[in-house]
Order: sequence, then structure tokens, then C-alpha cells
Amino acid sequence: MTDTPTTGDDGTPVIPRRRRGPRSWPVWSQPGRIIALLSVVELAAAGLSVVGLVTEPPAAAVWLGALGLAFLGVVHTELATGIERVRRRVAHSSYFDLSSVWTFAGAVLLPPAAASLVVVVIYAHLWARVWRPAGAPLYRHVYTTATVVLACQAAGALVDPERLTALRDYGMLALAMVVYVLVNQLLVTLALGLTADRRTSWSDLVGDWDDHILEGATLCLGVLASVVVLRQPALVLLVLPPLLVLHRAVLIRQLEERADTDAKTGLLTSSAWRGRANRALQRAARTRTSVAVLILDLDHFKTVNDNHGHLAGDEVLSAVAGTLLREVRDGDLVGRFGGEEFVVLLGGLPLAEAGRVQSHAAAERIRRTVRMLEVEIDTPAGPLRIGDLSVSVGAALSESDGHTVDELMQVADFALYAAKRAGRNQVRIGRPGRPAP
Repeated sequence: MTDTPTTGDDGTPVIPRRRRGPRSWPVWSQPGRIIALLSVVELAAAGLSVVGLVTEPPAAAVWLGALGLAFLGVVHTELATGIERVRRRVAHSSYFDLSSVWTFAGAVLLPPAAASLVVVVIYAHLWARVWRPAGAPLYRHVYTTATVVLACQAAGALVDPERLTALRDYGMLALAMVVYVLVNQLLVTLALGLTADRRTSWSDLVGDWDDHILEGATLCLGVLASVVVLRQPALVLLVLPPLLVLHRAVLIRQLEERADTDAKTGLLTSSAWRGRANRALQRAARTRTSVAVLILDLDHFKTVNDNHGHLAGDEVLSAVAGTLLREVRDGDLVGRFGGEEFVVLLGGLPLAEAGRVQSHAAAERIRRTVRMLEVEIDTPAGPLRIGDLSVSVGAALSESDGHTVDELMQVADFALYAAKRAGRNQVRIGRPGRPAP
């Protein structure tokens, strides 16, 4: 059935706005496995909440307590909005959610249905104030809410709030914290693994250790809030200032990360790479291992800029940087040294000749991968494909070629220019006169 034009007051045709029904929701564009996961998790969260409401119906005072915790969560979000706005502007990252202070306190103190109410109210407010203005899909937020509800249900089943005031069952309280994190993290990791359109590393799935430490600190505040509510409820307001300090700590950490990151490539800056390389070299000396420093120069890069422009050249630099990150291990250090030069530190290598062989193999692998690289760029004249790229690589190994970062870089730089004199697209390692491994 087509829309029939009607006539407005001025006689111009007006086509009625087509109604958007459930079939147009973005969730239906997801693969079937994602829809199945969302359905199972959300139905489980809703079902357990209903079962809790039937089997353990909360009294009116309990409902009031749940609304009180939810209110504190809303106040926390409002107070943190200014800090988070600054953080998003300077760090270009999403809202950092520390509401587990209140949701975990609800899990510890309240029966299942009331704990679920705390989660729903706090996350509904987060949707209205944070995620909807940011354009986040509603189905993702509903899934996140459901994972937190399930985490609360699992953690709450382990703790008897009446025993907290008697200073007993603190071992179970610690276990509840672990269970809360694991349930939430596993469900989020499962969703990320199913939605990834490429092979995702384990570190990408489980997240950063600093984030887990911050989550642990937040849960500790949740424990303190729980004990305070049981003993002196009015003092629970004192939990808010430390929470705001945590938000500022996240802001400072991300400002530091941004200062250490090269804007064009996302790699470490030269100064940041040097600082971390010094620490890696000290760690290698303690563990009786070696490190290798590679300096890589993109051959004939000026030709790319001259023929295609500097914007295309930036895209090539970014593509080469991505290649370097994929070709090294998570613990290795990759930085932009300046212009079209990159620097890599390979850690945990064996001493002497075995380390030299491994570093040479890694450098050759990088060289071959860059040689096969083709960069596709959208231009006003249509798609542009830039290929025929190559890098020259100079390398140096700790102990045999130097004992400090500066010494290793000097040797690697000399080896780099030896590779260029040999015709470019070459790898040279160590001091002059030494045969290749």
C-alpha cells in the first residue's frame, strides 16, 4: 500500500510520514547468531528478575532502598558528566562507566528483583543522558543492561547482607566481586567475538589490564558503600567524591596516552618509544634475555607524496603502521621515528646468535609484508590504489651490538643506511662486517 498525498493549508501536496515499526529496528540487520545471543541473555535477565520477584518479593522498605541506590547512581552520572565531556573531547573515547559502585552494592544488599531495578534505572538514565545523544544503538545498551543484571544476580547469590555487619563472610564477598566481573566480562567478550568481522586478538577481547584494575577499585567502593548503608546510611554520600577522583584519573591517563601517540599513525611517538624501550632493555638485563631494535625507512616515499599528494602519503604511512603492528607481538614496541621512518623493539629474544637469527627473521617478515602491501584510497577522481612499496631495515641486538638504547639505535641506523646503499628493500643487522644470519 502506497502513501497517498494529502493537501496542506497552502494547497501543496503533503506525503504522510511513513511509520517506523519494529521491523525497521537496527538490531534486525545483525547476523542471526548475534540476535540469538541478545535474545538469550536478555530473556535470561528478565526471567531471573521475575522469578526473584515471585519467590522473594521485596518489602516496601527494600524497594525504597533500591530507589535510593538508583538515585545515587543518577546523581553520580550527572556529577561526572562534565569530566566525561572533557575526556571525550580530548581523548576521543566513549563514556567510562563506573556505575558498578551502585549496581554491585545493590547485588550485595538487595534481593534479586530489587537489585535488577537498581540496574534498570541507572542504565535507563545513562541511555538518556549519555548513549542516546552519542548515537549508540539501543540494542547494544539493552544487552549491556542485561549483562549487568545477570552479573548482579550471580554475585548476589553468594552474599548474605546480614553477615556483613558481623564482619563475617568477607571471603564470599571477594568471590562475589570476582563473579560479578567474570559474568559481565564473559558476556561482553562473547558478543565482541561474534560481531568481529576479522580475527580479533585475545587482548582486544578481554580489554586492558588498567581497565580491570579500575573496575576492581570501583567494586571496592561498592563494597564500602554496602557496609556504610548497613551501618550508617547517610554516610554513603561520601562515596561520591572518590568516584569523581576515579573519573579524573581516567582523564589524566588518557591524556597521557594521547600525548604518547602519533596522530597520523596511532603508533608511539619517538619520545614515548624511547622511554618504554629503556625500561624494556632494563627488564631484559634482569631476565638474561636480549632485545632487538629495528629502524625502518619507507623507500622512495617522497615519490608517493609528489605523485599523489600528502593526504595520500598520510594514508600510506597509516597502512604501513598497521602492518607493523600486525607483524609484531603484543608486547613489542612500535613507534614513528619521524617522517617516513619507524622504529620497532622486539623483546624477549634469546642471547647471542639465536637472538640475531630471530630478529633477522622478524625484520625479513616485515619487509616482505610491506612489499606486498597495496593501499586503497578514495579520491575525488575515484579509487586510487598505491602499491610497489618497500622498506629498508637496519637492526641491532642488545649485548652484542650495544648496551643502551642510544647505542643500539646508532648501530641500527648505520645498518639501515647499509641496506639503502645495497639497493633498498633490504635488511641489514648489526655492526659492519658481520655476515647475515
